[in-house]
Amino acid sequence: MRRQRRSFSPKFKHDAASLVLDQGYSLAEAGRAVDVHENTLRKWVQQLESERSGNTPKSKALTPDQQRSQELEARVNRLEREKAILKKATALLMSDDLKSTR
Repeated sequence: MRRQRRSFSPKFKHDAASLVLDQGYSLAEAGRAVDVHENTLRKWVQQLESERSGNTPKSKALTPDQQRSQELEARVNRLEREKAILKKATALLMSDDLKSTR
């Protein structure tokens, strides 16, 4: 029987990575403390370091600032798609109006 894959919230990942970066735990100690494999924790630590240096991750962000940034980027992308759709619809309607007035 397969073990079910665990999932962790961004807050949990942030707190676990903070143990290593801010509180001086080793990866092994922090991994045992939060019951997460050392390699998994290493990825979270690298992601948190990257986010703290200002890089926006491709996966779910750990820091509140980066989470907000990702939300805003997603909103901008959605609005740009909507704008493109409206632009095409307007052009289509205008071309229909030109054809009907001739």
